[in-house]
Amino acid sequence: MADKPNFTRRDFLNGVALSLAAGTSLSPLELLAQGGASKPYYPPLLTGLRGSHVGSFEVAHAVAMAGARFGHPTDQTDSTYDLVVVGGGISGLSAAWLFQQQHGGDKKILILDNHDDFGGHAKRNEFNVDGKTLIGYGGSQSLSSPGQYSPEAKQVIKSIGIETDRFYDYFDRNYFRDRGMRSGIYFSRESYGQDKTLPRTLGYLGGDGEREAALKVIADFPISEASKASLIDLLGSEKNHLAGVEQSERIDLLRGISYSDFLREYVGTTEEVVRIFRDSRKGYWGFGMDALSALEGHRMRMPGTWNLGIPENREEFTATDEPYIFHFPDGNAGVARALVRQLVPGSVPGSTMEDLVTSRVDYARLDRSSNNTRIRLNATAVDVRHTANESNVDVTYIREGKAQRVRGRHVILACYNHVIPHIAPEVPAKQRQAIAYPTKTPLVYISIAVRNWRAMAELGYNSIYIPDSTLMHSFGLDFPVSVGDYAYTAGPDHPTVLHGTFCPTAPDKGLTQKQQNRFGQRSIMEMSFGEIETKILRQLEGSLAGGGFDAERDIAALTINRWPHGYAYEYNDLYDPPEYSPANGPHIRGRAQIGRISIANSDSSSYAYVDGAIDAAVRAVEEQINL
Repeated sequence: MADKPNFTRRDFLNGVALSLAAGTSLSPLELLAQGGASKPYYPPLLTGLRGSHVGSFEVAHAVAMAGARFGHPTDQTDSTYDLVVVGGGISGLSAAWLFQQQHGGDKKILILDNHDDFGGHAKRNEFNVDGKTLIGYGGSQSLSSPGQYSPEAKQVIKSIGIETDRFYDYFDRNYFRDRGMRSGIYFSRESYGQDKTLPRTLGYLGGDGEREAALKVIADFPISEASKASLIDLLGSEKNHLAGVEQSERIDLLRGISYSDFLREYVGTTEEVVRIFRDSRKGYWGFGMDALSALEGHRMRMPGTWNLGIPENREEFTATDEPYIFHFPDGNAGVARALVRQLVPGSVPGSTMEDLVTSRVDYARLDRSSNNTRIRLNATAVDVRHTANESNVDVTYIREGKAQRVRGRHVILACYNHVIPHIAPEVPAKQRQAIAYPTKTPLVYISIAVRNWRAMAELGYNSIYIPDSTLMHSFGLDFPVSVGDYAYTAGPDHPTVLHGTFCPTAPDKGLTQKQQNRFGQRSIMEMSFGEIETKILRQLEGSLAGGGFDAERDIAALTINRWPHGYAYEYNDLYDPPEYSPANGPHIRGRAQIGRISIANSDSSSYAYVDGAIDAAVRAVEEQINL
């Protein structure tokens, strides 16, 4: 057993032992600079409040919210580039790489990003716990269904050295089953009057033995007897709750009602049961079933929708049979690092998919004048416009408080979509309206480095769902993936990373998805590190107390990755016209080329996945090449 750490609970709650940046007005870059040579620039090791960190958003907020304007420097910062990319996420990095492939490696490319690390939402969290390096993901999580990617996206992934078939060996799909672990559900004292963690019994009540065991668990749920009966009826019934509705009208009915209201009005469940299921898929969409249609509930096979007499062979109900295993230990930061390895030779040591995981990025190499491709971090673009003769584009950005200007023959805006009209004055009015249509979904990804996970092993849970939550709606052991020299935790007495998810919403208040998104964006920007930390510790202690969990003893570090502008907006059939899809909708007009300026981000694909980001880069580069 590890020795008890030498910080107190008060220190812990104040973030003293955890955060380099939390609770200060200095940016992580400034704090690292103060540390001198003893603290080399390496953002993945920073803990505390990350994601949209201090120093990454203030300038953009001043431009977009307060109308701040900065002068245009007379002199260029450096020479003219063949391509300037605003945004160093997967879209921006892919665009730079594709442009390089089309034109040759000798073309001059500059990538600007407002964060202190590249990757956009694909961020890497690292910890050193008792001499062991732990790696986690702080944003974009996995390559979802890579077999369904476009040919172009598949080629990008393959060309940068990622062979997705290898994850079948690297991802141990039997890890938790072999250890007798399963999903749990935590009823908190704040919402249910007591702390109680039980097996997550929210699926179909099957055979007699399985049904009997499930009934015993449900009998212990801290809800009313009427709600227990309602839940059992919901999970055990094969009733068609739309039997009285014409079959031809069922899809339109389901599209026009939330799943929560469907449970209330057509199934007749109690309000406690509605609340139990409301947030059960929150990590998938970023908001609850009160803002998703019953039709989406049917697609996700939610209880009560199993026997509605709706054809299962319709295209909208088809799903891939690929397992959800295509995951680097640092999530899609692995993809970003693979792209940077190609763009800036020598910046990411090694040459294989396997050594990519444990290689340490040499950040000092990213912006050298000798590079053909330069990645300039902590640089926020504030003005992007064509030169008088329209043969080039000037890009003004703020870095270290100073306005600087570069010039590109081509520019690709791979930044947050909503900021584009504020920094690119040539965007036409109708295109501005189209860009303004969606609202990104906020989320917080939480990486908790623990010295051991004995408490979870004792309880037998690898993940825990928290209904009607005060913060995290779920947390659990990270994906069991081992790549190259990086091995997943060997057992419960070894350190590992727990991953938690918090999607801030305002449920059951009659608000639409967009309204809840805007509420969530404001709320997480107003929450301090200490406030979030306190709630996380309370949830961990409340749910794992039965396994002997002790926050001061067991937690080594905490990184809170805050993304007010998280998931790209995907059309929601409860609120958006049914004909809207990634192939049709306002985002098509919103991404229109503006001369030598193109737009590439997952927002412009209306698809919150890696292939959406890459496909946007493919399109943008083609637009510029065809000029």
